[in-house]
Amino acid sequence: MKRILAVLIACCALAAVPVASAAAHRSGKMSEPNIVALAASSPQLSTLVKLVKSAGLVKALSGSAKLTVFAPTNAAFAKVPKATLSTLAHNKKLLAKVLEYHVVKGALTAAQIEKRSSLKTLEGASVTVKVKSGSVYINQAKVITPNLKASNGIVHVINGVLTPPAAG
Repeated sequence: MKRILAVLIACCALAAVPVASAAAHRSGKMSEPNIVALAASSPQLSTLVKLVKSAGLVKALSGSAKLTVFAPTNAAFAKVPKATLSTLAHNKKLLAKVLEYHVVKGALTAAQIEKRSSLKTLEGASVTVKVKSGSVYINQAKVITPNLKASNGIVHVINGVLTPPAAG
């Protein structure tokens, strides 16, 4: 009987941990991850995280400046020709330029983005915004997972890699 009681108490204690954790998160006691940590926690964004590290952009995307990131999935990067990826891997400046074309100043939700026709990126050029059949497109890339909140901005997962006009 004592063994059953001990098991029940242990189970209740373990069950209370996620509930307490969720309550703390809702009350704002737990901090949200920054953009890089958020991306690193998603297996579908591992290529992006690797490239951000290679380009030396971790600090810029982990800081306090509010940013919006259009984050291509691993599948999106898989569609890029291997020669292009190789060129980017060997040219840190060009890689940074391409990645900065995926970033906009300010934390913009999908609802805010939908109201715009274009957005100026950190790279300097603008991306176009279109809404087709209820889906938001940035240039030709579809937003497949919107509004992932980070401590320093918002991430929108996209199904394509954006190419700056000068790099295309």
